[in-house]
Amino acid sequence: MDSGANALIVVSNRGPVSFERDPSNGRLRAKRAAGGLVNTLGPGARRHGAIWLAASTGGTDKQPAPAAMLADEQVAFWPVTVKPDLYHAYYDVISNQTLWFCLHGLWDTPRRPRFDRHWWSAWSSYRKVNELFAREVDRAAPHGATVLVQDYQLALTPSIVARRRPDLRVSSFVHTPWCTPGELSSLPDEVASEVLAGLADGGPVGFHSPRWAAAFDDCVKAVLGTQATTYVAPAAVDVEGLRKVAASEECEAERVALDGAVAGRKLIVRVDRMELSKNILRGFWAYDELLETRPDLRGKVVFAALVYPSRVGLAEYQAYSQEVLSLAARINERWGTPEWTPVLLHPEDNYPRSIAALRSYDVLLVNPLRDGLNLVAKEGPSVNERDGALVLSRQAGAWLELGDSALGVNPFDVSQAAGALGRALDESPERRSADASRLRLAAGLRTPLDWFDDLLRAARGSGPGSGCAEGS
Repeated sequence: MDSGANALIVVSNRGPVSFERDPSNGRLRAKRAAGGLVNTLGPGARRHGAIWLAASTGGTDKQPAPAAMLADEQVAFWPVTVKPDLYHAYYDVISNQTLWFCLHGLWDTPRRPRFDRHWWSAWSSYRKVNELFAREVDRAAPHGATVLVQDYQLALTPSIVARRRPDLRVSSFVHTPWCTPGELSSLPDEVASEVLAGLADGGPVGFHSPRWAAAFDDCVKAVLGTQATTYVAPAAVDVEGLRKVAASEECEAERVALDGAVAGRKLIVRVDRMELSKNILRGFWAYDELLETRPDLRGKVVFAALVYPSRVGLAEYQAYSQEVLSLAARINERWGTPEWTPVLLHPEDNYPRSIAALRSYDVLLVNPLRDGLNLVAKEGPSVNERDGALVLSRQAGAWLELGDSALGVNPFDVSQAAGALGRALDESPERRSADASRLRLAAGLRTPLDWFDDLLRAARGSGPGSGCAEGS
């Protein structure tokens, strides 16, 4: 581990390890955590021997979750112990049900949001958890260290750390999109001000796309009357790691099984969390319209949807999941035959199966309502073996990098998406090959270490690097 000015502190809600109890002695033991944030941050954190602060609810007052270092990771985990009831209010009520919905434009405004006394109690918990993280940063960081705070769950932490420790070099990165000032105005005035100041007063704020950086700056100007320091650094996929998974026996077995189910037909694929912002229902409605308007495709195309669970404890997500399952069943009932199942729905997390599907698609559908980046749009072209086409929402942060070789869609326009799917299936081999080559090149231009270096340069005041453009 580096010390002093060379020390690096990474701060995020989720960390590089998760804990499970040893059935033989009841003690907590660490294992490497899964998830996109860990995969994105991990290479840089390992290279620099970072101390990684993240929430831990697995311990108790008598036995808190231990600090840990996985031998092959070179990353020291520093647990920020949060009591479960406090964590629930901070994470589920404020982070997931409030800030996530606001930033993605997901409010059902006749019903939500509702800022009552229960919500305000949860907001107090959000503040407390951010204060708790800031206190642990103060304990963990030697003089002159660099602190990289990640995402909207910890929006108040950067400014708290900067006030307490002016010797530290602090910056934050927001992995979600950012909303317009009008959308932000749905939050209580003091909350909007606290969130914006919590980020803007804590050093440079990074985003995956210029549009989100501009939206954040618009909000800061409108609410705080100041100007934010932003930078843009689109995250990259670990192409080498993806190809290792693609070459594994587990992935090959899943590919063989998928090929058997598709039986030589064209294959449309989506790989997503069962998440409201991912727009899964409209993707199925578009496929249903495609089959209705293109009789020639009936029996000749399969839609494989790998949609793994997300936020299963929230009522909105439970209801959405049931809608997705019901719609897929209705499409199969309407169009299916004994020889053909139009939709193959896999609502469970199976990473080798997901990579097998990305290897095999003719068309990849990525149609989020709004997304900070969307790594699947880059992962697919990186491992696809069929010169597959990409149908991509123009509201995905990845659109700026990949749009020249993708078929763009308005995520709300079902008919447009149906037409794009049809055109993608009809593309000539020559056009497919050319577009797929450009997509692979664009997706592989940067590595996770390139992205991490952009974060370090921003925090340390060196200015943007390759692919990292300063905002205002």
